[in-house]
Amino acid sequence: MSRDTPTEKSDNAFRTIGEAAEVIGVPQHVLRFWETRFTQLQPLKRGGGRRYYRPADMALLETIRAMLHDQGLTIRGAQQALTSKKPAQAAMAPPAAAPAAPAAAPATAPMAPVTGLSSASRGQLVEMRNRLAQALAA
Repeated sequence: MSRDTPTEKSDNAFRTIGEAAEVIGVPQHVLRFWETRFTQLQPLKRGGGRRYYRPADMALLETIRAMLHDQGLTIRGAQQALTSKKPAQAAMAPPAAAPAAPAAAPATAPMAPVTGLSSASRGQLVEMRNRLAQALAA
């Protein structure tokens, strides 16, 4: 008997922690850690504590992964973005009193993802990119 892989399952199917970790692209221990930090993440737990992630859980995991890994938010920043139900972009917006940057020509290519930096450096870089994008859009 062969075991289904995450790609063979329906989008509406429940996923084990191993399947969820593979789909999201993080190790299983990271999902367990996120569960302790994000109260919104509550997978079903069956006998023996086995976790089953519903489609809504998978969507939340993808959102958390994007905030932490792609947008460079800290755990606290991602928690605040999820709690306030604001998009992560709004959580990283510069304060209203920030000085305006000189106008420049709009960028023609999307910015590369932020990788290989500490979370503090990544967060600062993402914030600078957002300010630059806002200045260019103005």
